[in-house]
This record gives sequence, structure tokens and C-alpha cells, in this order.
Amino acid sequence: QLQLVESGGGLVQPGGSLRLSCSASGFRFALGSYTFGWFRQAPGKEREGVACISGRDEITYYADSVKGRFTISRDSAKNTVYLQMNSLKPEDTAVYYCAADPPRPVVTTVRAKCTIPSIIWGSWGQGTQVTISL
Repeated sequence: QLQLVESGGGLVQPGGSLRLSCSASGFRFALGSYTFGWFRQAPGKEREGVACISGRDEITYYADSVKGRFTISRDSAKNTVYLQMNSLKPEDTAVYYCAADPPRPVVTTVRAKCTIPSIIWGSWGQGTQVTISL
């Protein structure tokens, strides 16, 4: 089973930047064929899909709240998926989780995978805390 380890979280002032990394291992298929997503959950709030990237064709989806500020990318040579976060705001404070899903017989759009909570993802990381504060 695919194992995911997030890193790169921390405390940053508003307006600052962070780059989260999701290191993958134990994959059964080529890394590029997996759909990856970054999700976040703040205290007292539901989990939110922040950014997702589909396998092979690399179609991306971003939540409206992060569009234009966050960028998801994949480096297959390093088995790593990144989330570059710029112009950070206090409301971006949350635990950020990386998720991955292998190619499946029934194709689900990357938007659906990122926004519908009932859709299953094959693997999740343990999360990394991101805090935006003065």
C-alpha cells in the first residue's frame, strides 16, 4: 500500500510562504498514474479539499479559497508531491493532509475527488500543522 509522509509545515506570518512536501513510497503503479490531493482541517471545521492533481493528464483543481495562491505539483523522479502556498492568511491555519488514489476502473473527475467527502482515497498521510499568525 502506498505510504505518504508530509513535511514542511510550520509557523509563518501572514503574507508569507510555505512549501509542503508529500513523500510517497510503496506504490504499486507508476507514481504519475496516481491522483494526489492536499486537504486541510481546522479545529471545529470539516475537512476541505484544497488542491488536487489527477494522474497521467495532471488536471488540477483548487478550492476557491486558495486559487491563485496555492500550486500543487508532482515530481515523479523524487516520488514527491508539493503544495506551494503563497500569500498565506490566518484562515489557512489547519492540519494539512496529503492523499493519494491509484488508477481505478471507473474514472472520477479530479474536482469530484477533491470536493466530495464520501469519495474514497486509497492512502492518507499523518498530516502537518500549518499556522499563520503574527
